[in-house]
Amino acid sequence: MAYTVFVDGQEGTTGLRIHEYLAARRDIEVLRIDPERRKDAAERARLLNAADVAFLCLPDAAAREAAALVNNPRTCLIDASTAHRTLPGWAFGLPELAPGQREAIRAGKRIANPGCHATAFILLLRPLVDAGLVPPGTGVSATSITGYSGGGKKMIEQYEAARASGAEPALTSPRPYGLSLVHKHVPEMMAHTGLKARPIFMPIVGNFYKGLAVSAPLDCAALGTTPEALHAALVTHYAGERFIRVQPLRDPATLEGGFFDVQACNDTNRVEIFVFANDSQAILMARLDNLGKGASGAAVQAMNVHLGVDEGLGL
Repeated sequence: MAYTVFVDGQEGTTGLRIHEYLAARRDIEVLRIDPERRKDAAERARLLNAADVAFLCLPDAAAREAAALVNNPRTCLIDASTAHRTLPGWAFGLPELAPGQREAIRAGKRIANPGCHATAFILLLRPLVDAGLVPPGTGVSATSITGYSGGGKKMIEQYEAARASGAEPALTSPRPYGLSLVHKHVPEMMAHTGLKARPIFMPIVGNFYKGLAVSAPLDCAALGTTPEALHAALVTHYAGERFIRVQPLRDPATLEGGFFDVQACNDTNRVEIFVFANDSQAILMARLDNLGKGASGAAVQAMNVHLGVDEGLGL
């Protein structure tokens, strides 16, 4: 059986990558809009309602407008924007989140794709909150370093032009941003971890195309726990998950080299989770491909879950 799929916003970074994932799929028929009509609301509505699954790879306001165009109850929307990630009626598209999440994605017709930074943060903290090791009121801070592709086509063009000309030396060093402390991923980071205190989040963009790592320090002594307990909770939570790998406590392979490779999960749908620690403190780390499990790969994985096919098909 072939499923029909439409990508609204097919020319953006996420949309293009979704098309790459689907290109070799014999079970998928991709509906395409004439480039000259991509802003034609009537044509977009026709294709959205003709699809079994429609991906919204659009800015928030445009994603809300696109969702309002859908009146076919068979059409499943998977929204890659921030617009619906904390709204009732929208399943959060992270199958590994908690027991029952796959069933919610399978049954839902409205799925909100997680953000890249948020995916890593949530996968680190949700198991620990659920296990009672990190109380919901804990003040957590996190730092994320990501490749410039996370900024979309405009930022990609900026970095690639600078590389070609050498005209913008400031882009060669890491650049912290989100300095107003209102990063758009923070609401979902709270909503889907169970944290009640707003995390202090510092994202950093680096001079590399893709790859992302989030780190979150925890004072184990203050929490009344141990690095071993944190690690055990993560191992238990992700037991049997094909895309989540919890690495050994104080991962010897990383410590031997002395540096953490942010890009080691690139070109995969994998997330690797680490606990580095001394006797009383821990740094939790998660790395992923910000264009894969952090965006397009996650969207295709959610589609597979919803359709009831092999979860890793095409990934």
